[in-house]
Amino acid sequence: MSTPVSLAQAGHDHAAAAVARVREAAEGVFEALREVRDAAVACVRPAGGARRPVAADLAALRPLLWARLRGGALPAHLPAHVTALIAGIGFIAAPGLLADAPWYLEWWQENPSGAPVRLLRNMDPASSAFYDYTHWDWYAGPSSGAERTVCGPYVDYLCTDEYSLTLSVPVVAGGSFAGVAAADVFVRRFEGAVLPALREIPGPAFLVNAEGRVVASNTASWVAGSVYRDGGSAAFSVRPVGDLPLSLVTAAG
Repeated sequence: MSTPVSLAQAGHDHAAAAVARVREAAEGVFEALREVRDAAVACVRPAGGARRPVAADLAALRPLLWARLRGGALPAHLPAHVTALIAGIGFIAAPGLLADAPWYLEWWQENPSGAPVRLLRNMDPASSAFYDYTHWDWYAGPSSGAERTVCGPYVDYLCTDEYSLTLSVPVVAGGSFAGVAAADVFVRRFEGAVLPALREIPGPAFLVNAEGRVVASNTASWVAGSVYRDGGSAAFSVRPVGDLPLSLVTAAG
C-alpha cells in the first residue's frame, strides 16, 4: 500500500509533468507567432523603411500563415499534438500603419474542405458594421506592453463559432508598435493536447489564464470557461506555467 508521502510525491510529479505538457503546447503556438512577428516586421519596413508600407506588402506573409495552419514547417522538436493546434493565424496592423488601409488584418483560417480562407471584415470606421479590433483583449494586451497574451476561452462568433483561445504577441518595427501577431486555438484541441497529463494528477486539477478563467480541467466541477478565484484558499495549490500567462491549480495535499 502506498504511504501518504509517496502519494504526495506522486501528485507533485504528475503536476510537474502537466505543467511541462501545457508549456510545450502553448510554447509551440507562441513559437509560430514569433516567426509571424519577424516576418511581419520585414513586411512593414519595405525598402529599409524608405516608404510607408501598404496592404500589398503583407501578402508576403501568406505562405507562412498557410503553412502554420497546416501544422507544417514548424521545428522538428515540436510533437504532432502541438503543431496541429492552430485554427487561425495572422497579423493585425496598428491603426494608421499602412498608407492605403488605416485598418487592416491579414488573417487566415483553416478550411477542412480545402485551402485556407481569408477572414474579411468591414474596415470602414464610418460603417455601423465597422470591426474595431483594438477593443479585443488579444489586441489590447500586446498594445499595452504584454509580451504574451492568452485570451479566452470564449465563443468566437466572429470567425468560427467555436469555443476558442487566442494567443498573441506584439509586433514592434523601428522601435514603434506596428500591430499584433495572433493565433486562434480551439479549446477542444488544446484540451486534447493537455488533458492526458491532467488526468494523471490525483484529485481536481485545472488550468487557468491570467484572469482566472479555466482553460482545461480534469473535473466537471471546474469546466472550461468557469472562473477560479483563489482568495487565499488553502484547498488548492497554484503553480505557474513557466513565464506564460497560465497557471495550474491542483488540490492541496
